[in-house]
Amino acid sequence: MPETVKTQSIFAGYLFALSATAIWSGNFIVARGLNDSIPPISLAFFRWLVAVIVFTPFAIKNLIEEWPIIKKHLAYFSITSFLGITAFNTLIYFAGHTTTAMNLSLIAITFPIFIIILSRILYKEQLTIKKVVGIVLVLIGVLFLITKGEITALINISFNIGDVWMLLASIIFAIYSLFLKNKPEGLSIKALQLACFIIGLIFLFPFFLWEQTTVNELFLNLTTIPAILYVGIFASLCAYVLWNKSIVALGPSKAGMVYYTLPLFSGFLGHLLLNESVSMIHFFSMILILSGIVTTNHESKK
Repeated sequence: MPETVKTQSIFAGYLFALSATAIWSGNFIVARGLNDSIPPISLAFFRWLVAVIVFTPFAIKNLIEEWPIIKKHLAYFSITSFLGITAFNTLIYFAGHTTTAMNLSLIAITFPIFIIILSRILYKEQLTIKKVVGIVLVLIGVLFLITKGEITALINISFNIGDVWMLLASIIFAIYSLFLKNKPEGLSIKALQLACFIIGLIFLFPFFLWEQTTVNELFLNLTTIPAILYVGIFASLCAYVLWNKSIVALGPSKAGMVYYTLPLFSGFLGHLLLNESVSMIHFFSMILILSGIVTTNHESKK
C-alpha cells in the first residue's frame, strides 16, 4: 500500500473512532436519563429494533448477496452478535439502575485496557514501554476529569452489583472488538452489521418477552420514543458502523485507545445540554488524554 494511501486510511480510522465515541457519549446521557422511564431490556430491544428497521433498506442487498459467507460462519456471527448486540448495551442499562455515574465512568474506561491485554494474550501483540506510559497518561487524565481534580475521592468509592455489570460489559465489548478484527473474508461492513443486528435482536427477544411479564405500565411516550430513536439510529447504527470501520483501519488496540476520549465528549454534551460547568480541569484532562493516546499509538518510522 502506498504511503499516502496508508496515511489517509489511518487518518480516516481515527476519524471514524472519534465519531463513534462522540455518538456513544450521547447514548450514555440518554440512557441515564431513561433509567426510571423504561426497563433496561426493553430499552435495548427497541434500540436494536429501530436499528434493524432503519438499516435494512441500505444493507439488505449486501446481506442477500453475501448470505453464503454468513451461513458458512454462523457460529462466528452468533458469538459476535450475542456479545456486541445482545449483551453489551443491555448490561450497561442494567448497571445504570444500581450504580453511580462516577463508578460507571471509571469502569467504562477499562475497556481499551482489556483490548490491549487480550491482544497480548491472543495475538502476541507487543506491550512496549511507550504503550504502558500512554495508558498511564490516559488513566490519569480520565481520573482527573471524573474526580474534578480530587483523585483522593476514589478512596471513598463503594462497589455494588451495578459495578459488576459494567465491568462485565467492558470485558464483553473488548472481546467483541477483537472478533471484528477477524471478520470473514469477502464480507462487507453493511452485511456484517445488519446480520449482527438481526441475530443479536433475535437472541434478545426471549429476554424482552420475559421482562414484559413484569412491566405493568406503559413506558412508550413523548419522552422515551425520541430517546429510543436516537439510541437506535445514531448510537446503534451510525456509531457501530463507524466503529467497525475504525477497527478495520486501525486494529482494535489503537481504536480502543480513542475510546478514552468518551468523558471529554460527555462533558461537552453535558455542558451543552445540561448546563454543566466546564473548567480548567477539563482542559488539563483533555491534554493528558490526548497525550496518552498519541504516545500509545505512535509508531516510529524505521
